[in-house]
Amino acid sequence: MAHIIVVGNEKGGAGKSTVSMHVATALARMGHKIAVLDLDLRQLTLGRYLQNRVEFMRKEGLDLPTPTFVPLPEHDAGSPDEASQSIDQRLYAAIGSVQDTMDFVLIDCPGSHTRVSQVAHSLADTLITPLNDSFVDFDMLARVDSEGEEILGPSVYSEMVWSAKQPRAQAGLAPIDWIVLRNRVGSQAMINKEKMERVVAKLSKRIGFRTGPGFSERVVFRELFPRGLTLLDLRDIGVKGLSISNIAARQELRDLIKTLDLPGVKPDF
Repeated sequence: MAHIIVVGNEKGGAGKSTVSMHVATALARMGHKIAVLDLDLRQLTLGRYLQNRVEFMRKEGLDLPTPTFVPLPEHDAGSPDEASQSIDQRLYAAIGSVQDTMDFVLIDCPGSHTRVSQVAHSLADTLITPLNDSFVDFDMLARVDSEGEEILGPSVYSEMVWSAKQPRAQAGLAPIDWIVLRNRVGSQAMINKEKMERVVAKLSKRIGFRTGPGFSERVVFRELFPRGLTLLDLRDIGVKGLSISNIAARQELRDLIKTLDLPGVKPDF
């Protein structure tokens, strides 16, 4: 059975698709068989990222390690209730088509609350939640006081994850390994940054997640998307001297893969 990785956060712009693409491609480069699903059926950012990669390889005559993209199968539905059940069935069918042949299945969820996203969270063995280093984004996890120091209570996304954990517990399955990544952390020592670090650490103990390093804000991520590339592909396309920024970004990815501690995975890039 494939290990299921879900990348989720109910707020857009947190870098879910960038994290998804880099984690999936890193696993493919290490020789693991990995399938990816994109549940944002409107934007399909991860799906387009992979489509860009296939097209770039075709044009350049390259053969780069690439995850297998699995679209949700079509399914006719009539009433709204049938449509809601239909998308669940499409998700189960997509996972079922690859779970016996893949080492990992990575699911990129939309930046909003949807039924299919909630179902995907309940299937997660590993849950990755990228979080911009901002109290605006932190509000999806928990409410804090006006000073940004004390946690007043869990918020909507944390409550959704808690609900997703219950079916696994009732089925006697291992609990979800939930990792929250602080993304786009500023390089300067700022009061907001220090407060975020403290409050995230407090919340991790309170509701049960691990914290991990995300990606700093870098122009390179925006430049890679049109060609479907990741940081690990730069040497393969002829980039000989990596900039200090690119080297630092590769180290961030290496640290992220180590933090995830996925079964049978040892970062060797």
